[in-house]
Amino acid sequence: MQQIIFQMLADPSRFRIVEALAGGEQAVGDLVRAVDIDQSGVSRHLRILGEAGFVTMRPDGARRLYSLRPEPFQAIDDWVRSYGKLWEGRLDRFDAALARRQELRQPEGKK
Repeated sequence: MQQIIFQMLADPSRFRIVEALAGGEQAVGDLVRAVDIDQSGVSRHLRILGEAGFVTMRPDGARRLYSLRPEPFQAIDDWVRSYGKLWEGRLDRFDAALARRQELRQPEGKK
C-alpha cells in the first residue's frame, strides 16, 4: 500500500494538486489556477488520484468539486509512526550509552 501512496505523491504535479486540496474542497478551475497546470492535465491527475483513492469528487450542478480522502494520509502517518517508534528506541539506547560514557570519563571526585 505504501508503495502506491508514495508513487502517487512522487509526481510533482499530483503532489501540487494534493497540496492545493489540503486547504479544502475545490473545483477543477480553482485547481488549474492554484497549481498552474492546464485543465486537461489537472483532470488527468485528478482521475489518477481518484482511482488510487486519494481524492473524491462531488457534483455541484455543472461543477465537480474535489477533496482529499483521509485514508491514504492515515496510512502514511501510520507508516511514519512505525519508524518513529523504531528510532525512538534506538535513540533512547544511544542516549543511555552516552550518559554511561560521560560518567566513566568524569574524575572520581566529580561524580
